[in-house]
Amino acid sequence: MKAVAAHITKCLGIQSILKCDDNTGAKELQIIGVVGYKGQRRQVPKAGIGDVVVCSVKKGKPDVRKKIVKAVIVRQKKEFRRRDGTHIKFNDNAAVLIDDTGMPKGTEIKGVVAKEVAERFAKVATRAKNVV
Repeated sequence: MKAVAAHITKCLGIQSILKCDDNTGAKELQIIGVVGYKGQRRQVPKAGIGDVVVCSVKKGKPDVRKKIVKAVIVRQKKEFRRRDGTHIKFNDNAAVLIDDTGMPKGTEIKGVVAKEVAERFAKVATRAKNVV
């Protein structure tokens, strides 16, 4: 996985609620873990844009609900800073379901995707309508 070329503020902790932004049938996700997080004792794992998280599906179609899935965060409300000095923030926290190889499970992504996600996950960017 490629490094992110921005200073991403990690703001999404365990039990944060995310909107699922693809057409897999899931509507709402809850973070239960962060993949690759290395912290200290008693420190709550945090995630930001471009991070892979382990989620539980809270709302959606009955065949998808209560499943444990992996997702990549594509939008966050908390603003973050890019290398050129601009500050970016979105209206909601959203994620896209992926499989173990990093390929998106859905065939289309409804909302916009941050440029930092497009650098790390090229297939997610090709299925998105807009990359900001």
